[in-house]
Amino acid sequence: MKFDAIIFDLDGVICFTDEYHYKAWKSLADEMNIPFDRTVNNRLRGVSRMASLEIILEKYTGPALSEEEKVRLATKKNDLYRASLAEMSPADLPVEVKETLDALRAMGLKLAIGSSSKNTPFILGQIGLDGYFDAVSDGNNITRSKPDPEVFVKAAEMLGIAPSRCLVVEDAVSGADAGHAGGMKVACVGDAAKNGAGDWNMASVRELISIAK
Repeated sequence: MKFDAIIFDLDGVICFTDEYHYKAWKSLADEMNIPFDRTVNNRLRGVSRMASLEIILEKYTGPALSEEEKVRLATKKNDLYRASLAEMSPADLPVEVKETLDALRAMGLKLAIGSSSKNTPFILGQIGLDGYFDAVSDGNNITRSKPDPEVFVKAAEMLGIAPSRCLVVEDAVSGADAGHAGGMKVACVGDAAKNGAGDWNMASVRELISIAK
């Protein structure tokens, strides 16, 4: 096989929480009279919470905000987001994703998560994948967001597998860039695939089964 492990981004690959993120950020932006739409929201893909807030604040015209106030705003957004995530269930895990994961595992591949989200453990629990992955590298154990490769490099280290033997699966261009920066090959879906950001640009995650052989 070409690879020993596959490292998956979470949002937009394993499950889809974009709408939950959008509504939470939109609520916060509206409260602060900051213009916010789906074009701006698209810039937040694969970006950490605090970095996302800075992007939104580019159009903020109110009084200067201290770092403490920024943390409070980011926390407020996360509280709104997590409240909506409580509605998630195993039904939010697409059948083709679960079937693909199981097929890859049956091939003997190690499977990991590489996500900037600090909510990764909660989401995995909600969709029925708690304890499923061999390693989980997420926003709770990194200091730099994608396109920095830290989250993927740490996932490889946790698996004990060389980056060159790991395949990253991403839906965001920043995530694809992070995978390449970490010395890994990248397979893309969604926006990243449309932009040709991967070594393989897929219409479906099912294509991973043939890519990994």
